[in-house]
Amino acid sequence: MAARTGPDSDAQLVARAVADLARQTQFPFAFGGLERDGAVEVTATVGTRTRHLQGLVVRAERGLGGRALVEKRPRLALDYRTSRNITHDYDRAVLGEGVATLFAIPVVVTGDARGVLYCGTWAQSAVNDVMARPAFGIAEALANELRVRDEVERRLAFAPAASPAPGLDAAAREELRESYAELRSIAAAVADPDVRQRLAALEQRLAALSSDGITGPAPSVALSPRETDVLARVALGATNAEIASALALKEGTVKSYLQSAMGKLEASTRHAAVMKARRAGILP
Repeated sequence: MAARTGPDSDAQLVARAVADLARQTQFPFAFGGLERDGAVEVTATVGTRTRHLQGLVVRAERGLGGRALVEKRPRLALDYRTSRNITHDYDRAVLGEGVATLFAIPVVVTGDARGVLYCGTWAQSAVNDVMARPAFGIAEALANELRVRDEVERRLAFAPAASPAPGLDAAAREELRESYAELRSIAAAVADPDVRQRLAALEQRLAALSSDGITGPAPSVALSPRETDVLARVALGATNAEIASALALKEGTVKSYLQSAMGKLEASTRHAAVMKARRAGILP
C-alpha cells in the first residue's frame, strides 16, 4: 500500500510511535519505519547518538528487522555484533550507532506485516517482560490506527467529498451507510483521543455526503455516541438482536438507547427516527 502523505501522514504516525517507545520503555533509543515494496525504511529515530540509522532500508528476511517482518513476530539480539541468528547486512549502520542489544517488533495489520519498530541499548542488556510489554502495546496501537485508516480510505474511495448527494445511486448510499456504521464501531475501540477526534471528523464527512433527497428544516438534536451507534445500525435494517451482537450490548440496552434516540428526535417509529436523524445531519 502506498504511503499516505499530508498532515496525518504515515511517517508522522511512525514518528509518534517511536517517540512513545523512547518515553515509555526502558530502552535508551528507538527507531522504525513502515514496509514498502518489500523493505522497511527507517523514517524516525529518537535518542540515537549518530545519524547512521536514519534512512536505513531493511529488506525482508535480512537483518533482525527483516526477520521480524517476514516472521511477523518480535526478534531479539542480545549481542547484535556476535549474533548468528541473523544476517549482518546492516552492520555498518547498526554497529556505527554502537548498538549492543536490539529488539525488533513488527507492526502487523490484519495479518500483514506493515512495518517494524526497534528498541536498543548501547551496552548489552537483558530484556524482560516489563521492558517488552510497553513496546508491544505501542506497536499494537500503531497497527490499529493503520487498520482504521485503511478501512476508512477503502470505504470512502467510491464517494469523494466533492460528490453531490444526487450523484450517489442507491447502492452507493447503502455502502456509505454501512461504512458509517462500521467506522463508528471501529472508533468505539480506539482509546487514543487524537485518533478518536480524527475519526469523528471522518464520521461527519460521511454523514454530510448523502441527503437522500430529504428536504425541510433540519431539527436541532444531540444524540449520545451509543444512541447514534444504534440508530446507524437501525438505518441498515438491523434488528435489536443484530445490533446487540454487532455492538457487544445486551438487547435490552439496545432497546433503551433506541427509545431514547426516538424521544430526542420526537419520532414515533424507528424509520421516522432514522429519517429525522438524516435531516439533522447525524446519519448519512
